[in-house]
Amino acid sequence: MGRMSGKVALVTGAGRGQGRSHALTLAREGADIIALDVPKAIETIEYETASAEDLRETVKGIEELDRRVLAFEGDARSQQALDDAVAAGVDEFGRIDVLVANHGVLSIDPFWEMSEQRWTEMLDVNLTGVWRACKAVAPQMIAQQSGSIVMTASINAFETQAGYAHYNASKAGVFSLMKNVAIELGGYGVRANCVCPGATNTKIIDWQNLRDQLLWPGASAADLFDVTKNWTALKGRKLLNPQSISNAVLWLASDDAADVTGVALPIDAGHLILPGYNGTPAEV
Repeated sequence: MGRMSGKVALVTGAGRGQGRSHALTLAREGADIIALDVPKAIETIEYETASAEDLRETVKGIEELDRRVLAFEGDARSQQALDDAVAAGVDEFGRIDVLVANHGVLSIDPFWEMSEQRWTEMLDVNLTGVWRACKAVAPQMIAQQSGSIVMTASINAFETQAGYAHYNASKAGVFSLMKNVAIELGGYGVRANCVCPGATNTKIIDWQNLRDQLLWPGASAADLFDVTKNWTALKGRKLLNPQSISNAVLWLASDDAADVTGVALPIDAGHLILPGYNGTPAEV
């Protein structure tokens, strides 16, 4: 077995993308998995979100690794859904050692044109949903006097980007929430950290209106992939492989990081150290 042998991990947003990668990586290292995702559309999100079939594919991959898995169709906007997943997981496995609060959505709009519904749904999923997940596992981890919570923030927690006011606010909120969870649960032996991915090759960025606004009208997925070479400091990097993020999640979740808490870890191929440029300079 590996670094997660004998441990149980709850992974939200596990249907596809980074969440599936995290679930499979933890299972490959020996963990049993509680996988949660919501197979329904969110009204203000333009791209197709994960489906029930996606979640079944994640379950199949975990079972092929000879690990136990419980799957739940649940919405991070529902405390009851998260509480029920935790209760069922504890009933089945006896404990929960790791929470990977990975769920999240993305949309783009100038802040003054954004509907209140779009703002509210973004914050409810990306930030309040992470709080709900932490709240759901905290009593069990306190009872165990151990646990590791890994939240998915973003490099957008630390930088601005036009059209992303709601997304940036949600991810900065996750960073701040993580520090509070770390200090409040530290006395119970529970660690909390967050990963801050750069642009990663998943479905969350695979939709036309995003490319139109980030690049140019009619830009293709291939155009986006090519442009991202300018978003990194390391040679040969474009959109990141989800496995790169999963490797960091695994480390933070495992006992290898036993003395690490309250840390926001960028996995961005050096994006945050780039000097950048002003794409819309004001004329004097």
